[in-house]
Amino acid sequence: MERKQFQLGDIVQMKKPHPCGANEWEIIRMGMDIRIKCVNCKHSVLIPRVEFEKKMKKVLIPKNEPPATSEG
Repeated sequence: MERKQFQLGDIVQMKKPHPCGANEWEIIRMGMDIRIKCVNCKHSVLIPRVEFEKKMKKVLIPKNEPPATSEG
């Protein structure tokens, strides 16, 4: 199975939503453990890398991608 690609600063989607209702998390620390912060309520959680890789669904916004702007 291919390892999931993610990096510091990415916004990721987890399999289960946070109790506040949001399902977007920012990766704020990487190592043997990964610290992620809820984009909605700013609560942070530290979980082991192996567990994070199992629970992460996909990368929503990579760090190196510029944010979408609306022109009008």
